[in-house]
Amino acid sequence: MPDADTTDDPGDLRTPIVAVLGHVDHGKTSLLDKIRGSAVIEGEAGAITQHIGATAVPLDTVSEVAGSLVDPTEFDLPGLLFIDTPGHHSFSTLRSRGGALADIAILVVDVNDGFQPQTEEAIRILKDTGTPFVVAANKIDTTPGWNPNPDAPVQGTYDDQSDRVRSDLDDALYELIGEMSDAGFSSDLYWRVQNFQKNVGVIPVSAETGEGVPDLLTVLMGLAQRYMKSEMEVTIDGPGAGTVLEVKDEQGFGTTVDVILYDGTIRSGDTVVVGAQPEPIVTDVRALLKPGDLAEMRTEKRFGNVDRMQAAAGLKVAAPDLDDAMAGAPIRVVGDRDVADVVTEVEAELAEVAVETGEEGIVVKADTLGSLEALVSALEEAEIPVMSAEVGDVAPRDVAMATTVDSEKNRVLLGFNVDVLPAAAENAERESVRVFNSDVIYQLVEDYEAFVDAQEREQKEAVFDNIVRPARFRILKDHVFRQNDPAVVGVEVVSGTLKRNTPVGGIEGNDLDRAGIVKGIQDQGEDVDEARAGNRVSVSIDGPTVGRDIKEGDELWVDLPEKHAKVLDQELTSDLPADEREALKSYLDIMRKRDPFWGK
Repeated sequence: MPDADTTDDPGDLRTPIVAVLGHVDHGKTSLLDKIRGSAVIEGEAGAITQHIGATAVPLDTVSEVAGSLVDPTEFDLPGLLFIDTPGHHSFSTLRSRGGALADIAILVVDVNDGFQPQTEEAIRILKDTGTPFVVAANKIDTTPGWNPNPDAPVQGTYDDQSDRVRSDLDDALYELIGEMSDAGFSSDLYWRVQNFQKNVGVIPVSAETGEGVPDLLTVLMGLAQRYMKSEMEVTIDGPGAGTVLEVKDEQGFGTTVDVILYDGTIRSGDTVVVGAQPEPIVTDVRALLKPGDLAEMRTEKRFGNVDRMQAAAGLKVAAPDLDDAMAGAPIRVVGDRDVADVVTEVEAELAEVAVETGEEGIVVKADTLGSLEALVSALEEAEIPVMSAEVGDVAPRDVAMATTVDSEKNRVLLGFNVDVLPAAAENAERESVRVFNSDVIYQLVEDYEAFVDAQEREQKEAVFDNIVRPARFRILKDHVFRQNDPAVVGVEVVSGTLKRNTPVGGIEGNDLDRAGIVKGIQDQGEDVDEARAGNRVSVSIDGPTVGRDIKEGDELWVDLPEKHAKVLDQELTSDLPADEREALKSYLDIMRKRDPFWGK
């Protein structure tokens, strides 16, 4: 096996790193597989290099696949490095000195389905990180009547289709361009884009037939060469700098870290500093591992030792004491620098994603540092307080922490792309701690907000069930059915809500003279619990005698206790119907003429 990233020295320009994002089932993995497969078919055996977590496609192979679309003499970047673990949580894991590690991204969208929840989330992350991207409008071959032309550039194969097929595809593509506009991005079919810095190129592709793949590689290569060349300049022989993609137990090696190296060189035996909690790990590289060329990294278990790797590359680092390493954390080769200085550098980068937490709030767990940062950012935007935020699976101690809060709505654990350990699940159920787990960030935020809304609604309903409500009603003329024990009269509710078992009376000056208690309400002969403004009902009132204590045409009020009036006025006003607010205000005005602080 070669002892470096590629057999040719790429000089001081590293390979651009390409991430693939998009909704589940829209073809991210299939597209990567097709790019790899096309490269193997078109290039010489071994032309593409399999890395840990990434696939390197050299310029010559890009040129072979793209055909006439790419003239290799126009490029001096060494090729493209595709991140092999597609998904936006992987993308947000990849950090480089305070920003996204990926230089450019492909947003894969099923041309038939358009934007889906994870598409919207990916767009949001791309926007937040300022990462340039292109849209791969996938599955064009599923357009009814499509006549495939395998592995062809898309413009030619598009022109070969019938008018009806082109029209159907155009409709789908322009609907997608409209959705991009709604998301705040100007976009068009890539061959119509004049300025890629202002407009996003949409590339129709088929991961199934390979149509449009030449165009995709051409556009990625062209954008990297034209706009990112200065960012690709690295010190190849300098100390390696990278990001931990995953922490894994590997048989025969113990705990290892999968790393994307974006600067410099790492060698077997190097001292490295790896981001971890509670403090960075300082250790020596025991082995650098990469799979055999063209091996499928996600299933291939056979690794070869290499002496050194140069940026940009994906590799597995075996070293002692890596158990506490964090996905998304930096890894730095010390080289000839002082170890303490490198530790400080790593701590500073970790501090950039340190999460501000409060004494009260929810508990948050995520699979990587980057996704933790993205989730907490989304929670901050939604003004949801966070008490604790850490990387890792949901464990019993996280549940214990969630029980320490005062507010019921904060007895909650949000988990992004993590497992809930069985003991933690049992404890959560026993301690009434709600656990929400998802691989879509905004879904977690929405689930929590729905939970809080439901809780607040239940609490208000409980309060409303136990509180006296304001109401004003009038005894109708010629509607006295019984004079006393109890008096039964027909009434019209003028404003508010009249409920059973409510004391009522008439207003005398600035005070209420209690007349009795409404014991029952009937609406057209049926017993009901309450009557709303505008209803005409018959009520039985225990206490008064009609003609002496109350009369036809009298206006009566619910005798509102001061404590209840205060709760309604200060906490529940916005939840009262307009007529009930009016009844409350009128009642407060009357009571406050006698006592200005009544109900305050």
